[in-house]
Amino acid sequence: MKEVLLYEKFDNEKVRCKTCAHNCVIGLGKRGICGVRENRNGKLYALNYGKVVAEHIDPIEKKPLFHFMPGSRSYSIATVGCNFRCLFCQNADISQMPHETGIIYGKDRAAEDIVQQAIIHRCASISYTYTEPTIFLEFALDVMKPARSNGIANVFVSNGFMSPETCDELIPVLDAANIDLKSFRDEFYKKLCGARLFPVLDTLTRLKKAGVWIEITTLIITGHNDDPVELRDIARFIVSLGKETPWHVTRFHPAYRLLAAPITPVSTLVRAREIGLEEGLEFVYTGNVPGEKGENTYCPSCKTVVIERFGFMSKIVRLDNGHCGNCGKLIAGVWK
Repeated sequence: MKEVLLYEKFDNEKVRCKTCAHNCVIGLGKRGICGVRENRNGKLYALNYGKVVAEHIDPIEKKPLFHFMPGSRSYSIATVGCNFRCLFCQNADISQMPHETGIIYGKDRAAEDIVQQAIIHRCASISYTYTEPTIFLEFALDVMKPARSNGIANVFVSNGFMSPETCDELIPVLDAANIDLKSFRDEFYKKLCGARLFPVLDTLTRLKKAGVWIEITTLIITGHNDDPVELRDIARFIVSLGKETPWHVTRFHPAYRLLAAPITPVSTLVRAREIGLEEGLEFVYTGNVPGEKGENTYCPSCKTVVIERFGFMSKIVRLDNGHCGNCGKLIAGVWK
């Protein structure tokens, strides 16, 4: 356990957690929505501190990040718990464990050990991923600071439902993030995720403005968020952040409690990509369809393929020091 970084105490021994946008008010002996923050004697503790439930070496493309050190490896960690209740969660066995069983499972790990493993395995970054990293903020920060000191980049793979205070803590040590923009309708967030839309938009705006490299993912689910009008709304919002911001439109496969929804047709992803490009985005990618041409990075100016991809594999073909090898246009990203 570790005392939570961002919370306030009340006179009646209740506390308000200020880590994510739920701002849970938690009574004595109770936990927040995430299931991993508990009020003990008027103090709020992170029960999942240092309890790593997943630890792997991944290609950075798996996050997915396509414009951030392509071809590099990322040391990836997670604890149990999540501040969302997504009916379509693909990692529900660990994200929903505290909520459904009350169990906080994980192997005790020291922050310094995670950094050393990343160094040993020559990983260019450490990713806080698989579940929602906001709910293991304290441990993430304790890893992120020495990682930065050792020249290792920090990556958040997040639902974006964090507080402004959490953004402020992360920005000095965060290099890149892939944020899920699951829908552009508040009703979707309420019914399918147990959350709201606005805090996600606010997080994206804050991180982008601060200079963190941002890529955005939308898992497209037939009958829920595949309406072309909504997809166009998402694309327009991303353009407002910056037309160079990559958008990943990804194929849904039935999971967890949304087993009745069909696999997303490839044609839906292709149309979503077209919509993004029509609205002025420079980079829109189709996901979970290995071999589809929408995986590649094209120069926005001359349309030359500068990076070829198949699934999580990438090959730089016409990228010269961050510029298109054909026409010389600067391709936005972090290419070291």
